[in-house]
Amino acid sequence: MRMPEKTGPAALEIRGLNVFYGASHALQGVDLRLDAGALSVVGRNGMGKTTLCKAIMGLVPVASGSISFHGQPLVGRSPADIARAGIGYVPQGRRLWRSLTVEEHLKMVERKGGAWTIERIFSTFPRLAERRGNGGAQLSGGEQQMLAISRALLMNPKLLVMDEPTEGLAPVIVAQLEELLVQLAQDGEIDVLVIEQNIGVACAIAETVAIMVNGRINRSAPARELAADRELQQRLLGVGRHGHEDIPAEPTQSTAAAQESAVATPGGPVKIYVSNPTPPTRWSKPVPVEVLERTARILTAQPLMGAAAAQAEIRPLSMPGAEVILVAGTLDTKGAELRFMRDQIRAAGLPVRLVDLSTTGGHSGADIPAHQIAAFHPRGAAGVFTGDRGAAVAGMTEAFKRWIERQTGIAGILSAGGSGGTALVAPAMRALPIGIPKLIVSTIASGDVRAYVGATDITMMHSVADVQGLNAITEDILGNAAQAMIGMVQARRTAKPRQLQRPAIALSMFGVTTPCIRQIADALNKEWDCLIFHATGIGGQSMEKLIDSQKVVGVIDMTTTEIADMLFGGILPATADRFGAVIRTRLPYIGSVGAVDMVNFGPPDTVPEAYRGRQFYQHNPQITLMRTTAAECTAIGQWIAARLNLMDGPVRFYLPEGGVSALDAPGKAFHDPAAREALFRAMEATFRPGPNRRLLRVRHHINDAAFAAMVVAEFQNLLGPARPSRKRQGVP
Repeated sequence: MRMPEKTGPAALEIRGLNVFYGASHALQGVDLRLDAGALSVVGRNGMGKTTLCKAIMGLVPVASGSISFHGQPLVGRSPADIARAGIGYVPQGRRLWRSLTVEEHLKMVERKGGAWTIERIFSTFPRLAERRGNGGAQLSGGEQQMLAISRALLMNPKLLVMDEPTEGLAPVIVAQLEELLVQLAQDGEIDVLVIEQNIGVACAIAETVAIMVNGRINRSAPARELAADRELQQRLLGVGRHGHEDIPAEPTQSTAAAQESAVATPGGPVKIYVSNPTPPTRWSKPVPVEVLERTARILTAQPLMGAAAAQAEIRPLSMPGAEVILVAGTLDTKGAELRFMRDQIRAAGLPVRLVDLSTTGGHSGADIPAHQIAAFHPRGAAGVFTGDRGAAVAGMTEAFKRWIERQTGIAGILSAGGSGGTALVAPAMRALPIGIPKLIVSTIASGDVRAYVGATDITMMHSVADVQGLNAITEDILGNAAQAMIGMVQARRTAKPRQLQRPAIALSMFGVTTPCIRQIADALNKEWDCLIFHATGIGGQSMEKLIDSQKVVGVIDMTTTEIADMLFGGILPATADRFGAVIRTRLPYIGSVGAVDMVNFGPPDTVPEAYRGRQFYQHNPQITLMRTTAAECTAIGQWIAARLNLMDGPVRFYLPEGGVSALDAPGKAFHDPAAREALFRAMEATFRPGPNRRLLRVRHHINDAAFAAMVVAEFQNLLGPARPSRKRQGVP
């Protein structure tokens, strides 16, 4: 789960915080920092978690230390001032007025003009809309917690502090609140500090979990490590220990082992242990292990990267472990056609759900109605049902993509429509992992479909006739599409698990770096499955999509030429997210500046007027290459180095002094030592080396055998010997 990046002061920073209750030292030098997104704080009862919340909100006096909110000091300010500064508080116990209705609670605190409105609250929590006239004392525990959270959100805070938000709630309500917290943190509108005892919730909503013991932050642990380590959870919750015994400072399981454990059982059951059935004291006796085992609560864990995201209303697509096919589109205009395909899939015995993406706001009888999808827009349903068709379609497109990203159990997705309907569903399909069947019947499928397919495996089928009613043509086409989806899904369901003998790695290549990649692939092919991507803009995006899908274990990115096209208007550009997948996944990465000596254009008459008179090379009648200047190389080097600085995994980046492409060599068209040196110096000036991040100058040309051998040796050093991949079901 990647949280949004922010610059500037931390959202919340606490240093050396001490709080006393009389002679009792409740908080003992607490240090805590939340830069952005979400942070969870866990610990046993009586460890000081609620006192920490109260100190932040100015509800208890601080003896010493500092608390800053986006750089503003909070110590000494009143609770009202702190709330007005932009911190919302959801206290333990909810603290609602028994006599006020839901709507009265909300109207009392609503701040006009903010992103969160009462309408958005009711879209996010439909249950509250149904109970708008009920008093606080007439609500269930889960409804009260929804109202307490809604009351804080309507203040439109920058930071939300929540004290034990899932305490005493039913598992289904816990799951819904968990999803909401993830959505808030991922949207980037509101940062979230959650105080929790539920380890499953704490690990699902944040990348990092801070562990509080006896009034101190004992340590911070990666959420994936904590979620995967049952023994660590037991020790954290006090299994067989007295309350005053600290947790060891070092984990007992390595991060790598924990991550492997987490990957081995995605979505599997997780036991949540409650170590203190009764409130403990320093002199409480340990609770027997057998009692803890007997009273543990079992949850089905959400995957923690990417899929542990939010949905506005929890309605599982299928039973746990099952998968369904989605038929999605605008039922107000394509209802007959979409239902025709849905019925054929259902007749084949496959589970199918109809998803309505209409923007008229009417009821269609779909399994997943339009208002449920619309609730996923950052501004809720109000961001979709605007009354303006263009804005409504754009809003539904965003909402559907966000909804898809937060779902599990999708066996395949099928749609039909014109240009508008195709543009509406394509971004959501692109968000799905490679391998899940995706098919669009479209009136525009016989033209240029790059904007719709992108870097993914979407299949597009030309509708021939307009998708407007059922007739002899459309029934044949739509029937073929439905049967194609049935065949793809059934083939994946019945495929025998197979052992992938070689783990996959991604490599980037261009025509002028082909010798380099061929030598590397030839040396590694026996042990590694070398997936080579042509660096043509969409090729780099496809490689990054595969990296994000975690289907490769390492990257050899020798050809970064797409950066030159992106910066200087070429026809094969990268996106601004180039290298983003490596940053997010922290995979071992070996890269170079292959072919950044050129920008790609079409035929000579298509070269922009601003570049007339530059040095060109006619690659073929359709491709014209332009040599990058020293100034352009400086900009390229700075951009690449800045992105490398964001990588936390192992990084080795090579600067080949002999030349960066087949055209950059003595006697060749693009040989320019000055431009090359400008590139290298810009990278060296911008790059931040670290223990596992190195920038390496070498004397070789990028296509030299010695250079390829050096890359291969370093790759094998980083990843070690290849190990067979795990068995995977139905992978094409």
